[in-house]
Amino acid sequence: MTEFATSPVAAAVEPKTVPPFAVITGAQVQQVLQGREKQVVELVEQTYRVHAAGDSVNPPSYFLRFPDRPTSRIIALPASIGGQVEVDGIKWVSSFPDNVSSGIPRASAVLILNNRVTGYPFACMEGSIISASRTAASAAAAADWLSQGRGRPKRIGFFGVGLIARYIHTYLKATAWSFDEIGVFDLSGDSAEGFKGYLERSGTGARVSVHQGPEQLIRNSDLIVFATVAGQPHVHDTAWFAHNPLVLHVSLRDLAPEILLASTNILDDVDHCLKAGTSAHLVEQMVGNRDFVDGTLADVMEGKVTPPDDRPIVFSPFGLGVLDLAVGKYVYDELARSGQLHVLEDFFSELSRYG
Repeated sequence: MTEFATSPVAAAVEPKTVPPFAVITGAQVQQVLQGREKQVVELVEQTYRVHAAGDSVNPPSYFLRFPDRPTSRIIALPASIGGQVEVDGIKWVSSFPDNVSSGIPRASAVLILNNRVTGYPFACMEGSIISASRTAASAAAAADWLSQGRGRPKRIGFFGVGLIARYIHTYLKATAWSFDEIGVFDLSGDSAEGFKGYLERSGTGARVSVHQGPEQLIRNSDLIVFATVAGQPHVHDTAWFAHNPLVLHVSLRDLAPEILLASTNILDDVDHCLKAGTSAHLVEQMVGNRDFVDGTLADVMEGKVTPPDDRPIVFSPFGLGVLDLAVGKYVYDELARSGQLHVLEDFFSELSRYG
């Protein structure tokens, strides 16, 4: 009879325990993140580096769409990140644009964090603030790295002025950006005026102008933030970009393929960005290759790619689940250190295998 020896490695493994389960509210998320924008930008940059090094798992996002509600969707972003974060999890985020007309935000989300040893979830947290924060931090990081060869722009234009645009402005301001002029354009005049009011209350010293059309905004901005809910390209004229601006194409589907083909294209992740009908995906389908992609933001940070200053630069971030996990784990750790976690001790109740 064959004897099976006990592996010395297995014998040294610590006993597994079920972690306590915490629920973290949006108010707590805000409490942790407000005033720590610089730290969040640094965390996002480090997460991009870890992801580029291969110490992550970030499968394609899953889009739940509805035939009877074509403008709405719910997206699942599962991911796992190593490095110093070491957490698995998933973001479940909805986008229902019709909410805005009822006075409630378009997007809502929850983020689940899972223990890497047992797989047990140990936190459920409000995710829309985390999502907005990591998006804004990614945009601020890209603006910094991609402007280093040309100098920081002094004229910024916001094309679409919802929550994401507000967060991006907050993160730029917190990372020492200042502007002489801020342009605003939105299909909703009320939204544009509301964003102008926010900017003026924020203490900006810039001259704030509401533009009546997209061409005027683009031609008068050296840094352009697209943060719309557009489902297909609506900006087609390459001449509008003749002054070679830096474009943060956060909403991913605003620019026609000809704009990207005339620009330097930096993505956050090539495989992820070339999916789901993004502008970059449309370019790939049109030309049949990925030669138009110049690199990723991580490539720029590592010095592998140096964007030129003689053509527009377009940053297209698909928004990686690993970023949500990194920011979410940061929030969790800060609340745990301060003793402010709301723990549900009996969340997992069926823990005996045989009853």
